Amino acid sequence: MEKIFFVASILILSIWAIPVHSNYYSKSIPYDPIQLKKTHLHFYLHDILSGKNPTAVQISGPKPTPNNPTPFGSIFALDDPITEGPELSSKVIGNAQGTYLSSNQGKDLNLVLSIDIGFTAGKFNGSSISVFSRNPVTEKHREIAIVGGRGRFRYARGFIAVNTYYLNTTNGDAVLEYNAEIIHH
Repeated sequence: MEKIFFVASILILSIWAIPVHSNYYSKSIPYDPIQLKKTHLHFYLHDILSGKNPTAVQISGPKPTPNNPTPFGSIFALDDPITEGPELSSKVIGNAQGTYLSSNQGKDLNLVLSIDIGFTAGKFNGSSISVFSRNPVTEKHREIAIVGGRGRFRYARGFIAVNTYYLNTTNGDAVLEYNAEIIHH
């Protein structure tokens, strides 16, 4: 009998609703624009798919072939070094980490990039810029979008003019020249 009373009490208490009245709350304050800065950065990104220590590896998608190292639907994870010069032996100033997706069914290679370019040297050490953009790789000169940043690049917006410095179409290895124009606080 006590168990029935206990269960009934629990049911009644769980059904009993206490009305709560609340309103949507928001507060707007006048925007006081902070002086924006414009920074130009020039560096090289090394995307290496071949060898014993690749900096980008396929994590999903169709099997690469000798004629197509990045087939449509392939997803790659990357941790690419960025350097001051085009040689891999030049000073490393950071790395690009994230993913890219091979997104074109045609003969031209298009990637959709989702990467964070973090700086580990110089006055931007500890800061990064975030890129989310389409990258038509077969075009010699192209632009990709900067959509955010952190550290000294907080609230970053801008673009990166990308130039293919070197591309091995057999194994997919590439060296890309990046000229970034960044507007930030």
